[in-house]
Amino acid sequence: MSSISTKRTIWPHPDGSACVQVLDQRCLPHEVVVQDLRTVTEVVYAIKEMVVRGAPLIGATAAYGVYFACLEAAQAADPNAYLTNAIEQLRESRPTAINLFWALERQEKAIAASADFAEKATIALATAHQIVEEDVELCRMIGVHGLPIIEQLSAAKHGETVHILTHCNAGRLGCIEWGTIASPIYQAHQKGIKVHVWVDETRPRNQGSNLTAWELGQAGVPHTVIVDNTGGHLMQHGMVDMVIVGTDRTTRTGDVANKIGTYLKALAAKDNNIPFYVALPSTTIDWSLCDGLREIPIEERSPDEVRYISGWDGEKIQKVLLTPADSPAANYGFDVTPARLVTALITERGICPATESGMLSLFPEFK
Repeated sequence: MSSISTKRTIWPHPDGSACVQVLDQRCLPHEVVVQDLRTVTEVVYAIKEMVVRGAPLIGATAAYGVYFACLEAAQAADPNAYLTNAIEQLRESRPTAINLFWALERQEKAIAASADFAEKATIALATAHQIVEEDVELCRMIGVHGLPIIEQLSAAKHGETVHILTHCNAGRLGCIEWGTIASPIYQAHQKGIKVHVWVDETRPRNQGSNLTAWELGQAGVPHTVIVDNTGGHLMQHGMVDMVIVGTDRTTRTGDVANKIGTYLKALAAKDNNIPFYVALPSTTIDWSLCDGLREIPIEERSPDEVRYISGWDGEKIQKVLLTPADSPAANYGFDVTPARLVTALITERGICPATESGMLSLFPEFK
């Protein structure tokens, strides 16, 4: 598979039209398909159906959705009602990733500065661009702060390979450019530090085996795909030096909601005295929540994602049934890892304990 022509996951259409382009992540790693998004309906579909996924990318895509909503509202019989309804559709597209709601609220505040819908559209487009550029820098800085952790492990191993276990995808495909968990890994690799990544497949949608493995391969980072239940075995046998995961929503007390299965990795890491890090931009912190288990909404997706699996048959992507045809399935998209299992949070402002006081030491404006 050839490499893609852009380092980013969302970008303005090169013809200058009112359109953004994204990679259809449902097709990776077997096909590189670029999708055009020109309407609110197309943006909602892209988020719901996981054409785009990952909290930062969902937020950025929704921000462009508000731009399209302003353009469409200007042509509607009741522009204000149309805009309100369009933003509500965007808000309902995914329930767990806080970046979605953060981006929409930021856009709503920005466009409130004008009553003219053409001007609202101009403001919304500029704000969406800002959100994209800010995320790139946030993720780069996560790598700057996370890099010393890998450097220290490498030094302790006298330059031998540092083995890192990941879950799901919080690389650049889940963000805009660097990614969160991938940023320190990429920066370590670029510096010549020997790293190797154990890539959880991350059933049922296989974001690890499909996406993380693909982008690590694109970057030339050594990696090995493993089934989700292998991590504990590797940890027991000293084959993992650190675990690093992302997050779709984090409470002010350090509880972390991430792809289903993350909690089990944290338990295994704790039992084997292996550091368990969470890499996150501050945009994924929900400062209004204190108890992740009780307060973070957990998305339940279609049981067909569990019952069926897609793969490449040599010519095209095929979907096949895994389970008995009449067996029901449950599909919880996320779980919550309690703060007590998290070694530290890696943010754009530095590293802190997964505690309210630790987080506020880096973000005092939220006291």
